[in-house]
Amino acid sequence: MGARRMMRLGMSMRGLGYHPAAWRHPEVPANGTVRFGHYLRNAQTAERGLFDMIFFADGIGIREHDQPRGALARSGYEIIEMEPMTLLPALAARTERIGLVSTASTTYNEPYHIARKFGTLDLISGGRAGWNIVTSWSEAEARNFNREEHLDYATRYERAAEFVEVVTGLWDSWEDGAFLYDKAGGIFYDESRMHVLDHKGKHFRVRGPLNVGEMPQGRPILVQAGASEPGREMAAASADVIYAAYDTLEAARAYYVDVKRRLAKYGRDWDDLKIMPALRPVVGRTMAEAQAKFDELQALLDPLVGLQRLYSTFGDLSGHDLDGPVPLDALGPQELRSLSDQWVRRVREEQLTIRQLYEEKAGGGGFHLVGTPAQIVDVMQHWLEQEACDGFNITPSILPGGCEDFVELITPELQRRGLFRTAYEGRTLRENLGLKPHVNRYTRERQEAACATA
Repeated sequence: MGARRMMRLGMSMRGLGYHPAAWRHPEVPANGTVRFGHYLRNAQTAERGLFDMIFFADGIGIREHDQPRGALARSGYEIIEMEPMTLLPALAARTERIGLVSTASTTYNEPYHIARKFGTLDLISGGRAGWNIVTSWSEAEARNFNREEHLDYATRYERAAEFVEVVTGLWDSWEDGAFLYDKAGGIFYDESRMHVLDHKGKHFRVRGPLNVGEMPQGRPILVQAGASEPGREMAAASADVIYAAYDTLEAARAYYVDVKRRLAKYGRDWDDLKIMPALRPVVGRTMAEAQAKFDELQALLDPLVGLQRLYSTFGDLSGHDLDGPVPLDALGPQELRSLSDQWVRRVREEQLTIRQLYEEKAGGGGFHLVGTPAQIVDVMQHWLEQEACDGFNITPSILPGGCEDFVELITPELQRRGLFRTAYEGRTLRENLGLKPHVNRYTRERQEAACATA
């Protein structure tokens, strides 16, 4: 791949930033997650920086554990926030080109609800909607929806695959040109271009059609984050974007190649799917400035909050010496299986202490870079050229500062190297991601039938 390959960028805007001490930073509004202006400032900054999309990795419950006791009250991460499908339409009215992507669970929603909500968002935004497909993973979420524990792993993915099938089917209810609005002739829509899905499957029975009309980008963009085997297969079959999580070039490239090679069996081309790993950059005009920014945040990290970040993978470590080895004989619930496996492997390979581990996991968290614009872009460019990614989903340590630093310092360096746009290419998210236009399944069948009889 040549250096002129264009980079795709998302700005993950959840909460106050991805460092668990972000809320304590002097430049971060501690109550920002309940202030519309906080989200608007970040969205408009990302649009000024020509990002493809803003991204909300939503959860439907407080998933952080109060382990060790007292940790939850000291953590400002994912405690209170706005519901994204109420928030995003408001942001759509105050932005023009940037994509609007949010998580919605396939376990705790119904397909018709999701098809209708995201279809409406696409209409309000003029074609900038995207759905991040997740199965949910925490018991905290299950207990908010009449369950004591969440569905087993295999059932969640089986349900998710059928859920996506139903939603995408509903989005194709109306072919282009279905609505005639012919006042003189008295015909509101062309009956031949309206389709009843009538889905009858193991998990869902959904008749349709969807009572949301033709959408500006054909259908919203599908985003997925799964790294598991069923997650990879589902992404290859239907996703437009993958939000991945790898902290080494080797692991990212192996994942990239594996998923891209699966596309052909679904009749898809290599570039029909954009893979965008999470990246948390801390940038300064000099290396010393960047390191000082990072050190300031690390100094604000409460040890209890650090131990809390380890709980889901390693269990309660509060009774152990923080400067001693990480015990691996009694691991935690392993709620995020693929990420947990990565951290356990690192502990085994690097022999980290508990303090080193929680500082690394809480402070760095995955793919984390501290440096100057040139240093950070060197790495980003290398990953792009080595086919480890199609771009990145930026997970800033703090908001709004991390978003603003990226736009002011890193975006110009990407543009200087010809790696990133200097203006939006289109008005829809699909156009700006460089994806093919969506073709309604019934239109495609009609075209194929016409070709066969020609």
